[in-house]
Amino acid sequence: MISSHKMDFSAWAQTNQIRIEQVLDQVLPSSDLAPQVLHSAMRYSALDGGKRVRALLCYAAAEMCETDITIADAAASAIELTHAYSLVHDDMPCMDDDDLRRGKPSCHKQYDDATGLLVGDALQSLAFEVLSQANLCPQASQQVSMLNILAKAAGSRGMAGGQAIDLASVGKSLSQIDLETMHHLKTGALIQAAVLLGASNASQPEITAVRAYAKNIGLAFQVVDDILDVEADTTTLGKTAGKDANSNKPTYVTILGLEQAKRHARQLYADAINILVPFGVKAQRLRELADFIMQRSF
Repeated sequence: MISSHKMDFSAWAQTNQIRIEQVLDQVLPSSDLAPQVLHSAMRYSALDGGKRVRALLCYAAAEMCETDITIADAAASAIELTHAYSLVHDDMPCMDDDDLRRGKPSCHKQYDDATGLLVGDALQSLAFEVLSQANLCPQASQQVSMLNILAKAAGSRGMAGGQAIDLASVGKSLSQIDLETMHHLKTGALIQAAVLLGASNASQPEITAVRAYAKNIGLAFQVVDDILDVEADTTTLGKTAGKDANSNKPTYVTILGLEQAKRHARQLYADAINILVPFGVKAQRLRELADFIMQRSF
């Protein structure tokens, strides 16, 4: 693993952000390979991918549990490909209808709707191709478990299901419990998968701990996103600011109010940090990533 507990967090994060970009560059088909437009659009959507929080969570969990770097690379790239696919589809007119993503035109705006649809399909398929490559893990059972984790996170009991609930909730009043159920699926499932894939060879106590950590930090991530939608501008976000409010979507801010939403995020953060206490310095990067997620806004 790229690991040094003496390396400061910024240096560690930058090192692994560069690493995942290089891994994705190798995994994605060349834009010179037919069909060229599709492959060009896949690379457009998956590369230069912002902060790479999910990949960093995967690498941090891998460091904590001493997962082999080859497995960690495959897991992190599969997570990022799945996340990129979800963003491409979320931005399309039939979903959230957003023209801007990561500070540049959304895939369907840069290309067209049909290409956007196919890009999402192809990126998701590529994620499973990466995770199912021959001889990735020393034991087949570990690799099958990893595939199962990603499949559940992406499906109707995960990200796709959360998006379905989100679309059905526009203009409706949701309770905090209903909202958290939606975000456990839409956002939290893939964040949890990132951590679990990084910890794929871990002991049961480690798996239990990182799952609970990911549940809390995944919700905190979404609460912070809702706060940013209110407080940040489009340039800072890299996507259209105020989109949730303009679309009449239920958010933590609309349900709890801004200050209570901030308090809720801090409590989720505290719960996540407390879970990691027994693991000491081994969990340093997971703690720092929790700090990073919170410091995006306040």
